[in-house]
Amino acid sequence: MPRPERQFVTFSIDGREVSAPAGVMLADGAKYGDIEIPVFCYEPKLGAPVGACRMCLVEVEGIPKLQTACSTPVKDGMVVHTQTARVREAQNSVVEFLLVNHPLDCPVCDKGGECPLQDITFGWGRGVSRMVEPKRHFRKPLELSPLIAIDRERCILCYRCVRFSQEVSEDYQLILNERGASSFVGTFDGHPYVAPFSGNIIELCPVGALTSRAYRFRARPWDIEGSGSVCTHCPAQCNVEFTVRDERVLRVLARDNHGVDDGWLCDKGRFAYQAIHSEERVVEPLVRDPESGELVPATWEYALDVAAAALSEAGAKSAAIAGGTTTNEEGFLLQRLLREGLGSADLDARAGLPAVAPETQRALAAPALQATIPDLEFAHTVLVLGTDPIDDVASLDLRIRKGVRRNGVKLAVATSRPSALDPNSKLWLRYAPGAEHAFLAALEAELTGAGGVQELCDKADADPKAVAALAALLKDGGEDVVILWSQRLGSAPLPSLLNVAATLRLSERDGAGLLEVPVGGNGRGLREVGVQPNAGPGLADAKKAGKGAREIATAAANGQLDALYLLHADPVRDYADRRLWEAALSEAGAVIAHASLLSGALRATATVVFPAESYAEKEGTIVNLDGRVQRLRPAIGRPGSVRAEWQVLADVAKRVGLDVGALTGPMVTRQVVAAVPFYAGLSLEEIGGKGVRWQEREAAASAPAAPAGPFDGGEPLAAPRPNGALRLGTYRSIWAAPEVEASPALKFLSAKQQAEISPVDADRLGLDNGAKVSVSAGDASVLAKVFVRGNVPAGTVFLAEATAEQSATELLGEEPRLVEVRPA
Repeated sequence: MPRPERQFVTFSIDGREVSAPAGVMLADGAKYGDIEIPVFCYEPKLGAPVGACRMCLVEVEGIPKLQTACSTPVKDGMVVHTQTARVREAQNSVVEFLLVNHPLDCPVCDKGGECPLQDITFGWGRGVSRMVEPKRHFRKPLELSPLIAIDRERCILCYRCVRFSQEVSEDYQLILNERGASSFVGTFDGHPYVAPFSGNIIELCPVGALTSRAYRFRARPWDIEGSGSVCTHCPAQCNVEFTVRDERVLRVLARDNHGVDDGWLCDKGRFAYQAIHSEERVVEPLVRDPESGELVPATWEYALDVAAAALSEAGAKSAAIAGGTTTNEEGFLLQRLLREGLGSADLDARAGLPAVAPETQRALAAPALQATIPDLEFAHTVLVLGTDPIDDVASLDLRIRKGVRRNGVKLAVATSRPSALDPNSKLWLRYAPGAEHAFLAALEAELTGAGGVQELCDKADADPKAVAALAALLKDGGEDVVILWSQRLGSAPLPSLLNVAATLRLSERDGAGLLEVPVGGNGRGLREVGVQPNAGPGLADAKKAGKGAREIATAAANGQLDALYLLHADPVRDYADRRLWEAALSEAGAVIAHASLLSGALRATATVVFPAESYAEKEGTIVNLDGRVQRLRPAIGRPGSVRAEWQVLADVAKRVGLDVGALTGPMVTRQVVAAVPFYAGLSLEEIGGKGVRWQEREAAASAPAAPAGPFDGGEPLAAPRPNGALRLGTYRSIWAAPEVEASPALKFLSAKQQAEISPVDADRLGLDNGAKVSVSAGDASVLAKVFVRGNVPAGTVFLAEATAEQSATELLGEEPRLVEVRPA
């Protein structure tokens, strides 16, 4: 739906004429006149004000009583006073009241020096207190969770943390216990507050009541400096500020950017920084010793020579895989090394997913068809297709909830696995794992009236009535429709997705469109700079088509590749068919890798390991899921002998006979901009701290136009019938990542394998919640604990991918698999 139009009104505050948007609260409107009104409980991101703390009392002419500025909207002609004797007396008294029981912890409190209560006490307090009675005391500190400590006597009962839990993240865990002076924040059942976004309450707390256990007593404000950058753990690419002391990252804070993250961070983005300083981190080049067969430290010159020699000898029999944390510059140099230096087109960055035709990619990337992240908040209808944002792109989960809660967005969820957004949706429906093509074809047929819906629903194992209801919601639920879809859908369903978008005329509305969730933090950027086998920079047709990731693995396992270059990629852990990739790395003539942490596969097979930079040390650009080009800036120095990775790639290329002409990072950025037509003219200065969507620049005119269609997707395959067995579906948990396992604060959240099954199947198989089972297909099996979950379709079991142990990738091959579930 169109964003609310901002109409300005004029009012008077302390004798100044101020213009502010109509309807904003006085606390915000005053800022347009450079006047500060103190607040504690008020935070616009939390939604409607509650007026709980009374710190913002002001005098409004015509109203006899003092008014709370946080809950009083500005109106034309309003006359406001913030400096009268009545207001000062009221504000002095509120501060005095708040300090009645507040302890004198400032010298040891982590909030000291950056505490709103301190600032407001100095600015609006009386300076003395009439209270001499003993203050209240609680046992301190308590563990509100393994991540958060709570000093209850410091709490001023502003209600911010409770409101976040109940109204933003909607986990409904935090409440105010007891009453009066005995009130304190806690969980309703006394259990630890464990939730994907729990760390946000630390930043929301206006005093030192809630502190990070990982940061507690580590530094004071005068010891540290802040450095803005971008989180690369998922495609949302939330904006962050690193707190740095002595070249170490000690804390990660949110850096508000409404177009990206709305000022919230998931706990992975907030606490996984500890992996940067892990004792297991690779900080110098490693080369396999031919005598001992072990990886041993080596000089940079020797490591570069060994890597270049292996690649030169392999020539066109080289292949490369790039992981999601790779920057645009690194990906661009990698594809130049392969294509220009070695004569190979075998490179990929799509996590083993099947190739997508360049013309389909260009159609999906048409600027007119692109939705933005804020569109999720204001659209009439949002369809979440084949993804659960809480796992794949966490901050979007909060954005969608906000749209439903505040703006009445009609949410539909169509996935094979139950989603955390199901309770918020107007409609949710399931289809069989791997049946996305048949499902989208059925939706397309229902929208166009083409017929054959029942047959297609049978192939997808979807309810025809639910598909009809979804089609009706998309057609009649308002003009602005946003479809949030996952790259994991694969290539076959994409023509049907484009046809659905054309039928709904999404390219004709600014607030409507498609929004893809790529696999990997910079999945979109790597695709646009040419790290794929069938398309070069700018999504142009490749001069020579090469092998995708799975074909690379097959060729390497068969001894047809002599060198495999892994840039921030761990295909053994992350990609389907673990056994195939283990064989590929074992049989490849040489394996050259960039890695921060040594996986078991690299320890056993790598020829050369170059130490990789962390995201806090990188310089370069990345692209988030709606096309916003953002800038990574180094916050700390590189440890040990770690070098910039664009420089390592340039040195390797030079040794194989290709001079890429890169002496600095910005020089590589200019090469990327010159090679991608729709980036033309883009500079680091224009990107700045907030980033810029390339679709909103003049150069976007060189990008493909919105597709006319219709597109032919061929005949969908039918989902396999269980026949007593269970269909295997997979997902990747937000906590299934090496950086989680390497961060002491998050280690308790490391993903463990569990088999999600329906109550029907649990009853049929005689399995209770928590029972240990073996999930097997052929001669491969995975051990897991049973999790009986409602909304899981009968006949299906879901396992997690990329877990450190017992990963579902053990069971994944080319074809959809039926598995047996038996007690272990």
